[in-house]
Amino acid sequence: MCGIVAYIGSKQAYPILIKGLQRLEYRGYDSAGVALLNGDLNIYKKKGKVAELQNFTKDKNVEGHVGMGHTRWATHGKPDDINAHPHTGQNGRVVVIHNGIIENYAVLKSALIKLGHTFKSETDTEVLAHLIEEVQQRDNLVIEEAVRQALTRAHGAYAIVVMDEQDPGKLVAARKSSPLVIGVGKNEFLVGSDATPIVEHTNKVVYLQDEEVATLTLDGEMHIKTLRNEEATPTIHQIELEIEQLEKGGYDYFMLKEIFEQPVTVEECMRGRLNNEEGWVRLGGMEEHKMRMIHADRMIILGCGTSWHAGMIAEYLFEDLARLPVEVEYASEFRYRNPVVRERDVVLAISQSGETADTFAALELAKERNALTYGIVNVVGSSIARLTHSGSYIHVGPEIGVASTKAFTGQVTMLTMMALVLGYERGYLPKSRYQELVQELALIPGKMERLLQSCQEQVKYISEEFKDAPNALYLGRGYNFPVALEGALKLKEISYIHAEGYPAAEMKHGPIALIDENMPVFVIATNLSAYDKIVSNIQEVKARKGVVVALVTEGDQVIKRIADYTIEIPDTLEPFTPLLSVIPLQLLAYHIALLRGCDVDQPRNLAKSVTVE
Repeated sequence: MCGIVAYIGSKQAYPILIKGLQRLEYRGYDSAGVALLNGDLNIYKKKGKVAELQNFTKDKNVEGHVGMGHTRWATHGKPDDINAHPHTGQNGRVVVIHNGIIENYAVLKSALIKLGHTFKSETDTEVLAHLIEEVQQRDNLVIEEAVRQALTRAHGAYAIVVMDEQDPGKLVAARKSSPLVIGVGKNEFLVGSDATPIVEHTNKVVYLQDEEVATLTLDGEMHIKTLRNEEATPTIHQIELEIEQLEKGGYDYFMLKEIFEQPVTVEECMRGRLNNEEGWVRLGGMEEHKMRMIHADRMIILGCGTSWHAGMIAEYLFEDLARLPVEVEYASEFRYRNPVVRERDVVLAISQSGETADTFAALELAKERNALTYGIVNVVGSSIARLTHSGSYIHVGPEIGVASTKAFTGQVTMLTMMALVLGYERGYLPKSRYQELVQELALIPGKMERLLQSCQEQVKYISEEFKDAPNALYLGRGYNFPVALEGALKLKEISYIHAEGYPAAEMKHGPIALIDENMPVFVIATNLSAYDKIVSNIQEVKARKGVVVALVTEGDQVIKRIADYTIEIPDTLEPFTPLLSVIPLQLLAYHIALLRGCDVDQPRNLAKSVTVE
């Protein structure tokens, strides 16, 4: 969950580290720190965001061609200056930054205390620094060998970078179950939790594999060994990430930029995969395993948060269009029970980052039981992309705002295309219906663009009305029930208003007790198949003095007469309504959060990529 950046080369490290930390701040922003080698080891760290660290170091010595930085999302120990990374060992010689959790840190710490070590922080990372230093000094080892041997005793997940004050021409990086990327420049190396701090300097990267330890030197050499002391040959990949994608591009917040990018990103997701003129969809990731997917007994979909909501929409899509039984699971729950997984199952994992720890572990379990595993991810080369048998990238570009927007619509678009392929290949979609659906899906980006332009003023007005509401209820039916969950999650995440999403029919089974004139009820009323039922639900809310905000299809007159506020959505086929109905809910959350003075891109207590349990 934390962000790691490091540099070794001929340039000054500090500006690269600070810019890299700013790029990585979406991964955590409880505290930040840097360590620099320039004859002496200088460590500066501060509670708060990277800007606090910048202010703190204004009058400090920040010289050095070797250094590392860290932005933290707290796990062990509260956010403060002491618990901030980097951490040093007992004698201050070894310094470590870390993303992950060392599960046996308490046992290691007790053993080290018996050896005379004292600790300053509450973190598991400081234990790792002490352990590396103890192993190094006990056996008089070079730093890379000390790291390798120490990590054989550490259980859990880690991505680490290590420096040795007495061996200043080296950086050592290692990973297990947490991402780490090495950028390869001209006689220089960068290390990052992902490619965002690297792309400005080089487009050549090495994805460090699990249980590998890399040694990077000022001479421009890189050596990789496994924890079993075996030499590994690095493979250099070229990344296709433009620096402009990491900038706000004139928008006040990344979230707003990413909401308005959706017409383009959804089109990019479909590019080369959907041909509306000829009426077909082809997904390269499905081709090799198509027969196994066509004849599957069941699909199990794994996800967390917004990705779980996308999976719930997929359940409607796959069962409706392809008649394939689907179970949608929280990855965190799936992995900790004894689930029934069979060889004829397809286990589909959804993750924007491709690094979600619970989803990754659940996939490992599914592979052990011989199910076919398929990944829907955004980040090329991510852990889930490498673990699964096959998969598809959503290609929506980097998503920096912590509250997911364009990744959600990218995931739903990809899942929709998969459902169309399977529906046609399994014989449940006649060719005429299949082509009708393909052609309508191709129109969605244009309808998104029109919706973004048409709903702005109404959304802003409604946001003003409800910015001080203590609670909110979101209701939907069928394909739009998961959209109600997603709308409620967005409001919770960035405005800190308590909100719940429910199937509209379930309102009578409890939530209706909460409804009064102070409770806004957001109803997604674009389902033609359940229209009369939704009208009845709205009338039930109005009978309790509830205030109704309804999302309706353009031209609707019935609900307009009974709802307090309406937002019109372009007409589309029902399976595609989530791609449109979610957009005003994203904008509502954004504008309400803004009016409440909240940090839209970096909401409290959250981080973008959940790489720890």
